This record gives sequence, C-alpha cells and structure tokens, in this order.
Amino acid sequence: MSPAQQTTNGKAKISHFNDWPNTQGFDVRYQELEPTELEIVGTIPTYCAGVLFRNGLGPREIETDNNGVYKVSHWFDYFSQVHRFQIHAPTAEHPDVRVTHNSRLTCDGLVKRIKKTGYRGEITFGAKYDPCMSVFQKVQSFFHPTPKITPDGVDVCVTLSANYPGLSPTGTKHEQPLHENGVQTLCNKSDNSTIQMLDPETLEPIGIALQTVLHPSLKGPLSAAHAKTDPVSGEVYNYNLDLGRMGTFRVFMVSPLTGNTSILATISHPATYVHSFFLTQNYVILCLWNATFRKGGIPMLFNHNFVDSLADYDSTKPATWFVIDRNPGGRGVVAIYESEAFFSFHTINAYEEASPRDHSKTDIVADLCAYDSLDVLKRFYINNLLSDSPTAKSFSDPFNKNARAAFRRFRLPQLPATPNKTPLSATKEFSHEKGICPELPSMNPRMRQHKHRYVYGVTDSGKSTFLDGLVKFDVETKASLFWSEHAQTAGEPIFIADPNSNEEDAGVLLSVVLDGVTGKSYLLVLDATTMTEIGRAKVNGVVGMGFHGTHFPSINL
Repeated sequence: MSPAQQTTNGKAKISHFNDWPNTQGFDVRYQELEPTELEIVGTIPTYCAGVLFRNGLGPREIETDNNGVYKVSHWFDYFSQVHRFQIHAPTAEHPDVRVTHNSRLTCDGLVKRIKKTGYRGEITFGAKYDPCMSVFQKVQSFFHPTPKITPDGVDVCVTLSANYPGLSPTGTKHEQPLHENGVQTLCNKSDNSTIQMLDPETLEPIGIALQTVLHPSLKGPLSAAHAKTDPVSGEVYNYNLDLGRMGTFRVFMVSPLTGNTSILATISHPATYVHSFFLTQNYVILCLWNATFRKGGIPMLFNHNFVDSLADYDSTKPATWFVIDRNPGGRGVVAIYESEAFFSFHTINAYEEASPRDHSKTDIVADLCAYDSLDVLKRFYINNLLSDSPTAKSFSDPFNKNARAAFRRFRLPQLPATPNKTPLSATKEFSHEKGICPELPSMNPRMRQHKHRYVYGVTDSGKSTFLDGLVKFDVETKASLFWSEHAQTAGEPIFIADPNSNEEDAGVLLSVVLDGVTGKSYLLVLDATTMTEIGRAKVNGVVGMGFHGTHFPSINL
C-alpha cells in the first residue's frame, strides 16, 4: 500500500527517517501582495469555493542597525505572515475552479522596531529576554500595547477569525450585527488579549483591539487563542485571565445579534496556560490542566517568556474542569471535576449525552490532544525542529514519546441538577497511541457539539524532525488512515463538508504543504473519506510553517 492508503488498528508504521532539509519553512522572505493565479493539478470540488485564510511564518533573522542580528528561537514567536487563498467557483468565462493567492507580513512595524533597537520589547513564548532591557521596559512590554503602537507593531500569529462579533473592522466597539454578506472583519489572535484587525482582502493591519473593548472587566493580559463559536447561534466564547497571586479567569460570551459581551463566570484559580477549551450545547468547559505559572506569572517580567515562567510539570496534581452555564445571567459554574494530570494545546470536541449509569442525568464527553509532560514546549524551539540541527533527532526519535500527543477521551459523569462546588471525578475513557494521532485537529463542522466518529490532523510519528503526514482517526474502531509522502510537510487540515452528502466523512481536507524537494508550497486537496489526493494548487513560493486557518464559504460571500 502507498502511505496514503495505509490503514492500521492504531499501531504506528514507522518508515526510515526522512533526513531532508526542512529549513525553508522556518525562514520565509516570500510574500505576494497582490492576488496571483495558481496552477492547479487535478480537481478541486466547487463546494470548496470561498476564502481560506492561513497564518504562516516570516523571516527568522533581522539585521539590526548596530550590525547585530535578532534571531527567533521558538516556533511560537515567529513574525506573523497571513495568507489568503481564494477558491473561485466556475463561471461562464472561467468554467473550471480557480485559485488565487496573496500574502503579507503583518508585523512590519515590530520588525522595524527590532531593527532599530535590537530587542523585541514584548512578552514572548520562548524567546530569551535581552539582559540590557531595564526593569521599566520589561514591565511596560508585559502589559497591553500603548496607543503609540501602530496596527503592524504587534506580532499576533496563531488563529484567525472572520466577522468576530462586537468589533468593527478597525477594532472599535461594534454593538450591532454585521448585516452585509461576506468577510467584513478579519481578526488575528494569539494567547493574549490583544487582537489585530486585518483588511480581509489585502491583509494589511488596520487596527488593534483589546478585550476591554468588548467588556471593561476583561482587563487581564492572557486569553485562549482558540475562541469557540457556536455553529448555530454564532455566539463567541472565550476567557480572559488576570494574573496575580491567584489568577482570575473571566469566562465570557459575545452576542452576534447585539455585539454585547456577557460575563458568564468568574473563577479564582492558580494562573494556567490554556490554549483552548470546550463548548457544548449548554455549557462552556474550561479545563485548567497542568501548566501553571510560577508565582502567578510574575517571573514573566524577568524571564520575558512563557516557557521559563511555567512551574515544573507535576503529575500528582489533578487537572481541574469547570463546567459553566452558557446562558447570560445563568447559573455560572455548575460543577467542578478533577481528572488525572495532563497538558494540552488543542481540544477537539465535546458533547452531552444521557449518562449510561442513569439515563435521567447528563454526561459530558470531551476529546483532546493530551501530553504527559511539558516537554513539547521545549521541543518546539527551532533548533529542535530543523533537520540539520544536532539536537533535533533526539526529539523526533519515534520511541521518544514525551513530546508527542495522544488522542484522549474524558467523561464528566452525571452533571448535578444544582450548582455543586465540591470536586467530582472525571474519568479517562481511553488514550490512543502517541505520534500517529491527530494534532492540530479538525473535523466535520456539522459534528461540533455532537457525537462524532472521525477526527483529522497532522502526525508526528518520527519520520522527520517535524510533522510528517496527515491522519484520519476513527474514534469508534481506533483505526487510522494516513496521507504521507517523502519530503512533504503538511500543515493543519481544514475539513470542507460535501453539501450533497450526510456522511460524516464526505468532503475534502485543505492543507498547505511544503515540498522539501522543490522548496515551494502547495494547497493540497484530499478526499476526506479515502485520504487520497484529488488536486493541488501550486504556490509560487514558500508558505511558512504556521499553525491555523479558517475557511469562509462563498455561499456567504
């Protein structure tokens, strides 16, 4: 069988180590400021028509005015670049699907500041601070951008959202629904409360918003990069974390009808790094896993980064799950659960179902990508990812599981009828093999908040020093179906459902892939049922190894 056709019962099939240079995707100088027509090989279904926004990475090194060099050290700290793939539906003039691409570095102001001063001047994820910075500079950079900072003076590069309620195109308060069709606003977001507003067509930064624009209580510096949107109502949910001796989490909802923000719950808990959370039809589930900040985050003023400010992983301390009523003015925290220790970046899906032990009660089932330590944070230092780095192979060894995720399912049994602050026990239903399970997970959006069967994502099985394929994971049978080709590094797959089928896996995956042989990227289109290629659109340069994207269908354009 070809790699794209391999079906397993969950046991990894590890081939030889692909010792090919993957440095192209970590130092990118290419951008297309104007839409450029891409060559298409194969076919792209017409139901893919719309716009795919993807973030990427820009240059790794900046030469400073004093003849020095500023060098990015951690994958999460790269200079932001955003890509726009427009998939054009057939017309009388153009009977076939077309794809155009444009891209832009969205932090030119920050690059200029580094070039002039030699330092970044902001809290990063893993960069080592400049010892020449004064305490005053450190404190200033910890807090939100000042009005003097231009829209391109921040580096926000994790997730993208179209038509975020409550915000105008430039990031001011917007208290009414967006009535017009199409992408009216485009937000660039990260694990802090700063939101960069981009022009949806040119990708030019045009504004900066803080979460205090949404609600004055959202004054903390941290938040989840992955806000959750209800697929029916369009309501957007997130949390804001105010640091201190004891962290304060404010879980909130933004209404797409009014643009108003409601605080659903205020939780006092040790400050924790939480990248994403869960949303069901009736609840927000905020899991505070084992990634707490030392001394309430104060060391960030001196370490100047997340990684060195986190406490050592403690497997004896349970993860704490807060179940919160989604309704504004509702019951707030309904229940608290505790489970075995773990760390996670990405939640996958959660849904409610009748409890098997008592059908009159409700359980919550929650799937996520789980790690058994914080080693993955160090694994993502650039020197541990590049194939020509001496430290890379020790991290990418297929038998080294410490920095790899497993698909893990938890059950929060029998939600109490009235709010209960006494911790209950969450149970682990199963944990699947590390490395070949999906990370950067995706699924049919119709299955959000419902019982699902298929999850898609990237694999990290040890065939290279970085990501090495795509996987379709069957939650029921625990079987996996792979797409993997030598020297091809695929990014997050985004599922586009076939509107003419009710089958959960009917549709395609869109993934931006770097071809390590040609040194150029392409937009890959995979059949989501068989995991075989049906088409690709060739980019004229490199799309840097970014994180996430979003697809806005043409039916709404």
